[in-house]
Amino acid sequence: MVRKKGKSVSFDAMVKFFMQYYNIPTKKDIEKLVERMDRLEKVIKESALYGKGRRISTLKPSKKTTSALRSAATSSNMVLEVIKRFKKGVGFSEIQERTGLGEKKLRNIIYRLHKMKKVTRKSRGIYIAS
Repeated sequence: MVRKKGKSVSFDAMVKFFMQYYNIPTKKDIEKLVERMDRLEKVIKESALYGKGRRISTLKPSKKTTSALRSAATSSNMVLEVIKRFKKGVGFSEIQERTGLGEKKLRNIIYRLHKMKKVTRKSRGIYIAS
């Protein structure tokens, strides 16, 4: 018996099927993305914040805030100053209490200070200025 040949599939149809099945973007899809990106870039450039950096508060800083800023410009400096006050070492909870920083931020600062060799670890949770 002779088998009937089914409809032959064109190469273009096969390629289109694979592109859809495997979510491969077409030239048209990429052009749409590029247009969207251009529009977003244009909106960002036209926005009021572009190129100005951070917004600065118009409120007057209190005396407490300004004195804290003068003595310790950054959180890292503030933590380092607290650690330097204790010659035999200071615990994590004491540093947190004196600086008022959150746990995660304080851990990151101590890690950075240790990496820069400004602080050494006497034991677990006890830190000494180098």
